Amino acid sequence: MIKKNISKKVAIPLIIIGGIICGITIGFFLALTRDLPQISSLKDFRPSSITRIYSSDRVLLSELFVEKRDPVPLKVIPEYLKKAIVATEDRNFYNHSGVDLKGIARAIIKDIWAGKFVEGASTITQQLAKTLFLNPKKTIVRKLKEAFLAFQLERRYTKDEILELYLNQVYFGSGAYGVESAARIFFEKSVKDLTLAECSLVAAMPKAPSRFSPLVNQELAIKRSNTVLKQMLETGIINETEYNKALNETLNLSKRNKNSLKAPYFVEYVKDFLENIIGSSRLYKGGLTIYTTLSYELQKTAEDAIAKGLSDLESRMKQQGIINPDPQSALVSLDIQSGGILAMTGGKDFYKSSYNRATIAKRQPGSAFKPIIYAHAIERGFTQNMMILDAPVAFKGRKEGEAWKPENFSKDYQGEITLRKALALSKNIPAVRLIEMLGPSSVVQFAYKLGIKSALSPDLSLALGTSEVTLLELTSAYTVFPNKGESIKPYGVIEVVDHNEHVVWRAKPKKRLVMSHTSAAIMTDMLTGVVKEGTGQKAHIIKRPVGGKTGTTDKFKDALFIGFSPSIATGVWVGQDKFTTLGEWETGAMAALPIWIKFMEKALADKPFQHFDIPDDVVQVHMNSTSGLLENADSPNAVAALFKKGTEPREYH
Repeated sequence: MIKKNISKKVAIPLIIIGGIICGITIGFFLALTRDLPQISSLKDFRPSSITRIYSSDRVLLSELFVEKRDPVPLKVIPEYLKKAIVATEDRNFYNHSGVDLKGIARAIIKDIWAGKFVEGASTITQQLAKTLFLNPKKTIVRKLKEAFLAFQLERRYTKDEILELYLNQVYFGSGAYGVESAARIFFEKSVKDLTLAECSLVAAMPKAPSRFSPLVNQELAIKRSNTVLKQMLETGIINETEYNKALNETLNLSKRNKNSLKAPYFVEYVKDFLENIIGSSRLYKGGLTIYTTLSYELQKTAEDAIAKGLSDLESRMKQQGIINPDPQSALVSLDIQSGGILAMTGGKDFYKSSYNRATIAKRQPGSAFKPIIYAHAIERGFTQNMMILDAPVAFKGRKEGEAWKPENFSKDYQGEITLRKALALSKNIPAVRLIEMLGPSSVVQFAYKLGIKSALSPDLSLALGTSEVTLLELTSAYTVFPNKGESIKPYGVIEVVDHNEHVVWRAKPKKRLVMSHTSAAIMTDMLTGVVKEGTGQKAHIIKRPVGGKTGTTDKFKDALFIGFSPSIATGVWVGQDKFTTLGEWETGAMAALPIWIKFMEKALADKPFQHFDIPDDVVQVHMNSTSGLLENADSPNAVAALFKKGTEPREYH
């Protein structure tokens, strides 16, 4: 009886203690696992991967990523690399159930002895669990969560599936996540093409990526790589011959630097556009392929032309005594029929200034705006041979008693001249008189139809190009003339496809007729007159049908030339960011046109010879350049000009 009472007295506290321990254990387990992620989501898991941007001639322009990751299937990864990773990171990988208990015991002893975490004892499965689901902070709780998740991963996935996930997720240093990215960053080749020596170096990285990256410390990386080779030899992965060959192999490491970026201004333009279309998360993480309109060959030509033009200009500026000259330039080239951007340069050095002067900067276009006024006049029924007075004039100013007296750039006046000659010689007074006849507000609305987006002031000074616009929108407006009166919104992206080659987004060029085919042909003809007879005569060296217009602003702060062939329109701007002068007589013809010529000569070199389109209701006659009357074709004063049938001159000079 006494023994029974004693047994009860002992049993009851033991049961209570056992219950408490069980409760605490269950509670701890629930607390530990309640916020753990569901690994079942891995069945649909696709790691964040690289988005690539290509030119139209299939040159890789840029890679976009948050973490530079390029997932590949396990079957394309060399056996050497897979075995090297297992040998260095987790030799018992194929034998344990996610956690190496012996390794943990050994690590705990070392950690206690050191008084801190010195050895992780994490298996490949644990490392994967940590990478996918947990933060990297070292704590006992995190290690327990890591172990629990590792058990779950091992229950649900095969060893090869776990290894594939790991090899595509683990960080290898220098921005490389996954073996394919590491191979491309360290060796500029695909992982499938790695040699044994290269595999051993890649396998050496996960231990301490920031220390062992060959792009950080090449000597230390090779030393660590040799250690990996030794481990591969000791575990029988390779033989003595392979070991010695790999040990003596010269590694051709990447020599990439920041200047290897291609078409950086255009790439930024494309990125900004697509962030608004598909969102930045998908753009940077989605592993997309982006095909663009840019011709990399023409892009290189544009960059070379700007470099040469600015070098020559800077030399002239120094000769004039200009202090600290820092000229900038922008160029944009468009395919006239499609609206696609063929080349884009927003400045002379993207790494010093990423500001895109082709698409963002708004500057006064000067006389480069005049063709819009003349085009509106032609559309309204004016003819090339219409006479307009080129003589001093005063207009009522904005304030009472004030007068506005515009002047010609040349300071001389020719009296009555034709519209064609006034445009060719870039006379200011005729342009102001013309906008007064048409009405400034009417010209503004017409400019918007042509594709100008910037706000324009509806006053007479608009004729002199005083309202600021971007180079891209002005160049786009010019494409209407050789494109039969059709406006096409410029674009840079053709299509975006995902990793399954499904189209995510495709361009739908926005086209609309904004002036008649007839008027567009006549305006094109007038702009060829600028090259044949006016301020753009330097461009005659191209020996192809081309047209365009120079532009120069007050005190030579901006110089422009916007011009086109039947297939390509190109705009060039030159100026200083601080809005100071380029120097005396640095006009559009002097500072911008040489860049345009250098670019267009190369751009047209391989193109078939083309003439500008002439519609059926247009007739070409020879007229006297001064009077606008008919002239014999062999006369030195004769110019060939287009007219709508029935409006051509009938009398001879």
